[in-house]
Formats: sequence, C-alpha cells, structure tokens
Amino acid sequence: MIVKHLNDILGTSADVDTAGWTSRRLILKSDGMGYSMHDTVIKPGAELDMHYRNHLETVYLIEGEGQLVDLATQKCHDIRAGTLYALNRHDHHILKANKGTHMRMVCVFNPPLTGQEVHDATGAYALVD
Repeated sequence: MIVKHLNDILGTSADVDTAGWTSRRLILKSDGMGYSMHDTVIKPGAELDMHYRNHLETVYLIEGEGQLVDLATQKCHDIRAGTLYALNRHDHHILKANKGTHMRMVCVFNPPLTGQEVHDATGAYALVD
C-alpha cells in the first residue's frame, strides 16, 4: 500500500516548478502502478502549448477556470472546476489559465512519468526509463 500526503512532496525533486506551472508528482513510474498522478497548478494567465506524443493524459480540474484549445479543430472549450478532459489521441492543445486565477488539476499519465521529464520544444515529454 502506498500512502502519501502532498506535504511529503513539497520541496522535493518531485515538486517541479516552471514559469507556467507547478507539478507535484504524487505517483511515479517507480511506484509500479502503471500510471503516474500529479497535482498540477497552472499559473494565472499562463498559456501552454503541449503535445504529448508519447503519453496519454487525463485531467480533472478541481480549482480555477480557463480554456482548452484543440489545435486539430481549433475548437475552444471553456473549462472550470469539475471539468474532466482526456487527451486520448495525443491531442496537440493549448491550455490557458484565466488572468487573475490559477487552475489546479489532478493529472494522470500513461505510460507513467519517472518524475525527471521536462517538456521538449514540441510540448511533449520524452519517454524516460
């Protein structure tokens, strides 16, 4: 059984902070669950171009609001607390947090992240062993 608290992650190498987001990586590949799970905060006004070519991701928004743009169709979805979206086709997308508010979300990746990944120039995470 694995039991963790967010406070166990804060300030460790599993607490990754960038200009646009902070990811607290709760479950990683090394935990052997077959997926990884993250408590992620998108910073106010951030606009992130992402394209997870090597991973599928499901996101459940628990705080804040913003927009999710599907770059294949240009369809814009307004998202708010209670919204779930799944990038089931490695969807290239832009995620925007409204100015003045952050978005906090629970993110699940398959295959699982190791915790050492960073976005590459295309917005993807490389597969890391």
